[in-house]
Amino acid sequence: MHYSKPQIFGILLALLVAAVLALPNALPTSMQQSLSAYGLRPMTLGLDLQGGSNVVLEIDKKDMIEQLQRQLQGDIRSSLREAKIAYSAIQRVGDGVSVKVTKPEDVVAAREKLNLLLQPQGGGLFSTGVISTLYTLKEEVGNFTFEMSPQGLDLKTATAIKQTIGIVERRVNSLGTTEPVIQQQGKDRIAVQLPGVQEPDKVKAVIGQTAKLTFNLLCEEQPNGPNSNPPQECRSVPLKENYDALLAKSAETKTPPSEAELKALPALWVLTSSRGTVDGADLTDAQPAFDQQNRPVVSFRFNNKGAVRFGKLTADNVGKPFAIVLDDIVQSYPVINEPILGGSGQISGNFTTEETANLSIVLKSGALPAKLSIVEERTVGPSLGSDSVRAGFLASLVGLIGIMIFMILPYGLFGWFANFALLGNLLLLIAVMSFFGFTLTLPGIAGIVLTLGMAVDSNVLIYERIREEWRNGRTALGAIETGFKAALGTVLDANVTTLIAAVVLFGVGSGPIRGFAVTLAVGIFTTMFTAFTLTRLVVSLWVKYRRPKEINL
Repeated sequence: MHYSKPQIFGILLALLVAAVLALPNALPTSMQQSLSAYGLRPMTLGLDLQGGSNVVLEIDKKDMIEQLQRQLQGDIRSSLREAKIAYSAIQRVGDGVSVKVTKPEDVVAAREKLNLLLQPQGGGLFSTGVISTLYTLKEEVGNFTFEMSPQGLDLKTATAIKQTIGIVERRVNSLGTTEPVIQQQGKDRIAVQLPGVQEPDKVKAVIGQTAKLTFNLLCEEQPNGPNSNPPQECRSVPLKENYDALLAKSAETKTPPSEAELKALPALWVLTSSRGTVDGADLTDAQPAFDQQNRPVVSFRFNNKGAVRFGKLTADNVGKPFAIVLDDIVQSYPVINEPILGGSGQISGNFTTEETANLSIVLKSGALPAKLSIVEERTVGPSLGSDSVRAGFLASLVGLIGIMIFMILPYGLFGWFANFALLGNLLLLIAVMSFFGFTLTLPGIAGIVLTLGMAVDSNVLIYERIREEWRNGRTALGAIETGFKAALGTVLDANVTTLIAAVVLFGVGSGPIRGFAVTLAVGIFTTMFTAFTLTRLVVSLWVKYRRPKEINL
């Protein structure tokens, strides 16, 4: 029961630091902002406590499959050409692609080449170790058909979800949104919680923009009319001004544009082969800027790999036009006047200043692997959030008072000792939540109330053991010391098992459940500190100065 002066000083210093860290939560907003410059901030309130928006996004599997099919068509064409194998009729069949090898003597060589395109998919940390392929390859008299594998597609979707979460996080953070919560929901959905955001339209526009950027040479032959047959290795891409005009017309009539209207738009035919395309995935930076005519543009810069490819494309095609294609829309198609060897350039396309700012964000954060669709949207008003805060505060206050009365009635003076440690526990809990920026949710408040009950539960175990030792004939000092030592194992077991439950809840739960788990886990650590450090210190100081001969428990 002896504490040295450095130990006492360390415990009191911990409480003082906790009081300073927790102080912003008791101050008005104006003073909180001034303290934020010193790293002091209040607890971050979740969506249900301060209001905001909750958006659930879903990966568009149809769009992802179409992208994979286009990629596979290009890979098949390149592989067979490289091996000098004659082929015909590369076309999409269901979820896959088929190709016909025209010469029977090339079938064996074609089989070897095409088997390399099956795209093995890794299984991840908890996989069974079985490697699935994205496609299965079937052969019938020189006809090779790639069919999408359900297992491979599931793994591809899981990979796309992880990639999308990282991209959405970067985009939302670039908008300056405070403490967003972004996490997977089910196999192909992502839940985005934006506390404090009451008008999420701008955020949704930035989140959902695919931002797939390519630089394509134009096909030498430009067919006229929507029903023209595309030249080999070419595809039709509509022009931005015509696409925007169609959207404006649809907004007036409040009817979405039909597929026939989209196909009828004036378009350019662009090369899809690797020799005529530079992928925007190699961009390292994009910033809003203005050109010499003071028009809003987006300036971009490639990494070394992209700079080399872009420089070669422009050097080999001086005097030819090339299209800047963003999300399958031609933004502009300037003529290459001279080789662009520095790895940087500009994207122009009748943008507004706000459009260039948003476009630079999505280009910097990377292109989404597939389109996202909004399947659920919910907004919590700030008044409802403030009502939840008041209700949660009242519940915590009532619970705290009730627990304190419960400790005083059966344990008297020792109950006051426990209540002092209980207040210290609450102070430490708020300080840790504030310092590390943990988000407090409405279930998190329930976690705080539960923590208060568990904190005194530790003291109850200790005090009951002291009672037992005192009744068995030990001296007052011996009973107190034995009570703290003997109860340590029981308290540890109880808190460790609860901590395991909190970890499991955090791992498998959604946003509100995670908020409860975080609060509960932090409360367990603060409870252990106060039960065997703060309570014990107060009791030891009382023993030192009062020298009790009896224990009134």
